[in-house]
Amino acid sequence: MSARGKARKRALDILYEADIRGIPALEVLQSQVARRSEDGDPELNVYVSEIVHGVVEHGEYIDEVISTYSLGWTLPRMPAVDRSILRLACYEVLWNDDVPDAVVISEAVNMAQSLSTDESSTFVNGLLARISEVKSRLTTQ
Repeated sequence: MSARGKARKRALDILYEADIRGIPALEVLQSQVARRSEDGDPELNVYVSEIVHGVVEHGEYIDEVISTYSLGWTLPRMPAVDRSILRLACYEVLWNDDVPDAVVISEAVNMAQSLSTDESSTFVNGLLARISEVKSRLTTQ
């Protein structure tokens, strides 16, 4: 797994924990950074922080986009891991031009396949493909 792939997975862990526990993602991130420092572990990849901060900064808009294009599924109805995967990937598709959309979508689908329900990878793939398709018409804030 690439360094960015590992960073995505770690960012997903943080976003998922924040969602499940109902606490701010930045609080979970700060806790991870502090724990690593105390334990003498290597620092988090800077991309983890970039993703978490980006999802938090654009969270309302990301959720609006996901809700708009996820036909028949509301955010609360989605499995928490799917919500976190979609938020992370939506941030990358809309605000990170350094990574091709196809790579972001592929990584998100792989995470959904390994971490969520049997149907999740298909759902994540279709939704992110649609968002990628229309992103030029979306207003990124």
